[in-house]
Amino acid sequence: MLMEKKPRSKKVSVVIIDDDRNILELTSLILSKNGFQTYVADNAAEAFELIASHSPELVLLDYMMPEMDGLTALQQIKACFPDTYVVMFTGKGSEEVAVELMKSGASEYILKPFSNRNLVERLKNVLRIREIELHNQVLQKQQEQLLFEIEQWNLDLQKRVLEKSEALQDAREEIVQSEKLAAMGYLSAGMAHEIRNPLNSISLFVQLMRQTSTEPDQLEYQAKILKEVDRIDSIIRKLLDASRRTRVITSNVQINQVIDNVIEAFSPQIESRNIQVERRYHSVPAPITADSTELEQIFTNLFLNALDAMSRGGLLAIEIFEEKGRVIIRVGDSGSGIDEQILPNIFEPFFSTKSRGTGMGLPVAQRIARMYEGSMEIEHSSSEGTTFRLEFPTSR
Repeated sequence: MLMEKKPRSKKVSVVIIDDDRNILELTSLILSKNGFQTYVADNAAEAFELIASHSPELVLLDYMMPEMDGLTALQQIKACFPDTYVVMFTGKGSEEVAVELMKSGASEYILKPFSNRNLVERLKNVLRIREIELHNQVLQKQQEQLLFEIEQWNLDLQKRVLEKSEALQDAREEIVQSEKLAAMGYLSAGMAHEIRNPLNSISLFVQLMRQTSTEPDQLEYQAKILKEVDRIDSIIRKLLDASRRTRVITSNVQINQVIDNVIEAFSPQIESRNIQVERRYHSVPAPITADSTELEQIFTNLFLNALDAMSRGGLLAIEIFEEKGRVIIRVGDSGSGIDEQILPNIFEPFFSTKSRGTGMGLPVAQRIARMYEGSMEIEHSSSEGTTFRLEFPTSR
């Protein structure tokens, strides 16, 4: 029966550097008999080539050598081959020499003459120290890598926590907004019933009065009353519209045509206020799944605000383009902008800076955009004007 042979362990390589050939041969013989793989050189230049070729674990280096002294050779070996440990041969046994050698990177120094047993034991001890130190270096690198990975995990965790916190804050704001709109819905339903009945009566009586009135002043006053009645009824309808939007219309709408229709409706105000309209439609956008009437309401509210901000003329700019399956619309004016302090509040129901405003135009517009999986936000506002950005997914 054949015995299975164990693989031989790799021999420890030692480069011996000494200008004395007798010491080279003797040392090489001793170490070879004790299981070392030896390479010999009588000068530093040849020794460097051997070290570069064989990557030895140890170097035995004579302290006193011609051309390049042992200390200089030691420093170069440690600089170029840090994993190779150097043991110095020296005939000088002073503490000053020993300290100088250790500071320069020597792992051990052996005094000449030396005994065979002492030489082997000292080298094996250096090898044990080398193994421990190299293992510690590996552990140190692993520790540094782990610390780096932990730091990256912490940064990633902080980023995710921040993203979740922002998402939670957005959700809370959305809930508050929804609660306000829900409260407005209950209020609107009651208002519609309680207010519209007396409004209808007022309108009816005024119309009856107009049939018998002949004086111009009375007819003018009656017309103003009817106009105000219509304005109150319009406010009620806006409140009801904001509270009843729960359906989704599945028809394809060309957003550029919707915008053109709204601009056409505003043409008298645009001309009278000397406002320039700039349309930058980069391409014919893909259709949007929505109700064209509701989209018109969005841009009606935006254009009303823009015209109010440019009572003495200005520029109304509309830009349309597509990006990653979404239609992007920018609506900008050259007005005085929105005060930074009120920017966070402009989409809140009932918030208005106008003396006769209801504060429902922008909240309703934003809610319509969200109904169709879109978004509406202020992209920029300064003393030079305001730009709104809207996004809608294209029809699938």
